[in-house]
Amino acid sequence: MSTRSTTPPPGCPMHKEEEPSLATDGPSCPMPKKQQPAEDGPSCPMPKKAAAAEPKPMTSIPPGCPMHKADGDELNKLNMMPNLAQTPQSDQTIELPTERVISSIPKAKGDDARWEYPSPQQFYNALRRKGWETPEEEIETMVDIHNFLNEEAWQEVLKWESKYKCDCAEDPYLSKFQGRPQEPTPKARWHALFGAPKPFDRHDWYISRCGQSRRYVIDYYEAPEDVPGVPVFHLDVRPALDDAESVMVRFKEAAKVKWNQWFPSPAAATTSTDGKSA
Repeated sequence: MSTRSTTPPPGCPMHKEEEPSLATDGPSCPMPKKQQPAEDGPSCPMPKKAAAAEPKPMTSIPPGCPMHKADGDELNKLNMMPNLAQTPQSDQTIELPTERVISSIPKAKGDDARWEYPSPQQFYNALRRKGWETPEEEIETMVDIHNFLNEEAWQEVLKWESKYKCDCAEDPYLSKFQGRPQEPTPKARWHALFGAPKPFDRHDWYISRCGQSRRYVIDYYEAPEDVPGVPVFHLDVRPALDDAESVMVRFKEAAKVKWNQWFPSPAAATTSTDGKSA
């Protein structure tokens, strides 16, 4: 299995200076909100604002991503999410940015188009549409965190994709995704039976490559805070067990992890010791 824990430093130190100009219009953001960078995480294509500010303690996370469907919403077929307006709420007291950040995640074969993240105003509108009261001044930080989690998840997907045999030179891309917060995965249900915390969100990503579509499952967990007021998240990213090849890839990876735990190499043991003494 592929897992990753992320914890945000004071803002994201890896902001892009420019944004690609090739993005299509659909609302997009395959993820929840609220948390941020990892040890060796990818660059984060986020709004610049949070970079200079200390992270504020966040309010508790509502279940699931606010971008998910509500009753009566007309859905975009690629992400199963509603098209969201950029119009401020009538009682809104802070002007929120309407600019949308372009991710690093490809959305089409042989194309430079990338998925776009929602603007802070769209994100806030989604929260209000769901009935979740969130301080307006926290929205931009939440969007930064949301975007970074997407980038982290994509990096984990790429690691899994490197384990599959592929005869073509085509790079994988995210063709569509769906939030399924009310449908826990079998793995999450199994762990919950033994007292493990339940994920606060779940997404299914559909990755296309070499004419095939492969589904990935992502569970999002809150983890204990290392520093009070600085939340930590844990992503469990893995291919769904929809075909024999994915079952074999998952099995080999699990066996590899266990082998390294039981029989650590001398180099790994030395690195671990050096890290502890530093």
